[in-house]
Amino acid sequence: MPGNLDPSPIITLAGAFTASKTLFSAIEIGVFRELAGGPLDGETLRQRLSLHPRSSADFLDALVAIGVLDKNDGRYANTEAGAAFLDPSKPTYIGGFLEMAGARLYPFWGSLTEALRTGEPQNETKTGGDLFPVLYNDPARLKQFAQAMTGVSMGAAEAIAEKFPWKSYRAFVDIGCAQGCVPVQVALAHPHMTGGGFDLAQMRPIFEEYVASAGLSRRLTFTDGDFFNDPLPNADVLAMGRILHDWDLEQKKFLLAKAYAALPDGGALIVYESLIDDERRVNMFGLLMSLNMLIETRGGFDFTGADCMRWMKEAGFRETRVEHLNGPDSMVVGIK
Repeated sequence: MPGNLDPSPIITLAGAFTASKTLFSAIEIGVFRELAGGPLDGETLRQRLSLHPRSSADFLDALVAIGVLDKNDGRYANTEAGAAFLDPSKPTYIGGFLEMAGARLYPFWGSLTEALRTGEPQNETKTGGDLFPVLYNDPARLKQFAQAMTGVSMGAAEAIAEKFPWKSYRAFVDIGCAQGCVPVQVALAHPHMTGGGFDLAQMRPIFEEYVASAGLSRRLTFTDGDFFNDPLPNADVLAMGRILHDWDLEQKKFLLAKAYAALPDGGALIVYESLIDDERRVNMFGLLMSLNMLIETRGGFDFTGADCMRWMKEAGFRETRVEHLNGPDSMVVGIK
């Protein structure tokens, strides 16, 4: 090898899609659900999952090698992380996002090269559909999408509830709230807070079911609306999580200005995303998410904290700051 360079990291990266698809299939066929009750031997697990004898050992052992299953004396079990995050009966389940990634994003990313050359989305729009109308008019898919947003946002939601100075505020509304992950975490951590979520009307039953499951129906309510065409709710704090990256620059600035107008003096806007680092070198998830916006939208893109602070200043916010939340996620806070 030239200069004793090792090609194995590149080879591993090239095959990373195979590990992803193995995980997606495991979620789809219920591996982690089946093992939630305790370890099972390979043959019992094979029969319960209706796997072909040719495939089962390699499949289950690949899940061990990937790191989501353990195996001892021929018996398979969920790892600690698998039990926490991949068992659908757990409140920490993130599989909703993985289910969506496997069902929708995985095939769409096969057309990344076309997207890079054309700048056009590669999702439902290729067959005459549009992402959000398609999702919001299909109750089953909408619920899957909302659960996916909860799965991918739970870590950020818990960090927002912990790190933002909520004692200085009383009312909070999440704009584009989906299932209501962030309002629920804030309300659970801060009993004095009230508020809720703002989203299209089709999201109401999904939000209300999730909020009720947390015992917060009296403190968190849902408001129907289109954030481009309807007034935003008034509250001390507004949040936009994984919302701005769906839209082009003009639309991003429009939504920030609209949030500024809805807030009282001293009110705060929280924008949380997988912010790209300012040098655009480190946060791989944020950069790949921006490519996902190329796949999914006509003008969306992810951005750096410096970008968002600049747009907030243009909208009129007098103070801005960036604070890391969890994993690849950070928040930009603007104070009116």
